[in-house]
Amino acid sequence: MADLLLIPGADGRAWSWHRLVPELAARGHRGIPVELPLEPAATLDDYRDAALAAVAAVPDPGRLTVVGQSLGAYTAPLLVDRLAVERIVLINPMIPAPGETAGEFWDATGQEQARVAAALKHGHPTEFDLLTGFFHDVPEDVTAEAMASGGVAELDGVFAQPWPLSRWPEVRTEVILAEGDRFFPLEFQRRVIAERLPDPALHVIPGGHLVALADPVTVADTLDVIVRSPTASEGAPRG
Repeated sequence: MADLLLIPGADGRAWSWHRLVPELAARGHRGIPVELPLEPAATLDDYRDAALAAVAAVPDPGRLTVVGQSLGAYTAPLLVDRLAVERIVLINPMIPAPGETAGEFWDATGQEQARVAAALKHGHPTEFDLLTGFFHDVPEDVTAEAMASGGVAELDGVFAQPWPLSRWPEVRTEVILAEGDRFFPLEFQRRVIAERLPDPALHVIPGGHLVALADPVTVADTLDVIVRSPTASEGAPRG
């Protein structure tokens, strides 16, 4: 059994993993979803502490696979020197650079230009809309539940805090890229990964930005393959 610590994206809610956790359990793994603070003043330090608290609340945690969705890529590396982290897995990630705030990420990477270019290429609306940009492939009942629950994180503090690490930690890192992501288009993700991560293994799957909500079976299958493979320290190649 593997323990997977699940850090949500900007939504902040452990709920965003509720379809994935039972799929992981069916494959013999334990998903540990993190509930992030929703207060505007919350910082990356608070996000890190929420993840630490989630691990402390489960019995006998083993070596962890830390999974970060989107903005969760800012938090996942902060746990490497605080927990027994075996690997990091990022899903459609917002990959930080040293000293960069999440608020600076967009201009630094050209995300908006990449999103609009991909929308024009594929015939999607160029003006971003939450439903068509994030939930286009999520089941209607799940989308309705997401909209009804209302708990949307305020990100003032998180987006203003510079990412505190001087480099990406020396831990095996793998990335799951959804080829139909309309927010972080596939080629945009590939470029940013090449610029900012040290030789990660890449796994391209169908789906959009919220792929764990849209297709938890495929995400669970991919994570199952990842956690059953040896880490770099055990002789597996990186990349």
